[in-house]
This record gives sequence, structure tokens and C-alpha cells, in this order.
Amino acid sequence: MLWAVTRFDLYAPGLEQAGLDPATLLFVEVREDKDVLAVMEDALRHGGLAAVVGEVKRADMVASRRLQLAAMTGATPALLSRRWRRQATDPLTELSAAMTRWRIACAPSTPLHAPGVGRPRWTVELARQRGGPGFILELEACDATGRLALPAAPCNRAVAAAGAAARAA
Repeated sequence: MLWAVTRFDLYAPGLEQAGLDPATLLFVEVREDKDVLAVMEDALRHGGLAAVVGEVKRADMVASRRLQLAAMTGATPALLSRRWRRQATDPLTELSAAMTRWRIACAPSTPLHAPGVGRPRWTVELARQRGGPGFILELEACDATGRLALPAAPCNRAVAAAGAAARAA
């Protein structure tokens, strides 16, 4: 896997804990977003990588279309992460040729049976996909098998939400 950034702030032990062995990753640090996009496009067209990840502040419609075509040509998945620092801006409002657009945010963890911090959770939203509806779900950090988990079974979440609403009323 190739990971291209303008600011190298990846934490290798954290990547390993998430299931990505740093020994199998190629890291590329360049000066500007346009260079990240160029490196990603070349890597996608190569076709010999498992995936290509890039982190940029902005990517216009032309750049996203070029990445989409390169990913389809090389049959390699591309993940483009947009780093947004402003509170009131939504990166998903800008045009993009991406097949899917995701919004991922931290969610509160549930307490453990023993004192301490619970397993990390995220709210994951599929904001856009071609030819289908979006959805929102909550994911919990890797379990003992190394897989992300849904905190509760989907059928139990509706019942739990209804019970919480009834108690609140």
C-alpha cells in the first residue's frame, strides 16, 4: 500500500494496532497537494499495489476525476482523505468524481466493566454513492479477532432507541 501526505504525522504503532503493518506500507511525503495527487495517480496507474491512500486539503473535480480513471485503469482502490480544519465547512459540498463519499467522526465509547477508557467508536456515514442510498452506522474498534464491530445488533438498536425515548418521555 502507498500512503502519500504533505505532512508526515502517521504513527506507526497506531497503524499496526489498526491492522496495517508499517513494513508493508510505502510512505511518500511531498510539499504540496498537487504533488500528492500526482503521486497517487502514478501509483494507481501502476496497478501493482493493494491500495493507494492520499491526504490533501483540497482536490477539485478535475483531480478527483483523474484519480477515479487511474483507479479504474489499474484496478487499485484509492482512498482520498481531505483534511479540514475549519469548523463550519463541509468538504462533501465540493464536487467530486468519487464513487462513494464518506464522513467519519469520533463517537463516545461505552464504559468497560473495569475502570478505564472503553473501546474507541466512530460514527460512519456513507454520504453519497452512485446508484444507491446512503446510511449511518456506529462502529466499534477492533475486537479480539481484529475486526470492526457494530456495538449492538441492528435489530436491538431500534428496540434500545425506542426504550430510551420512552424513558426520556
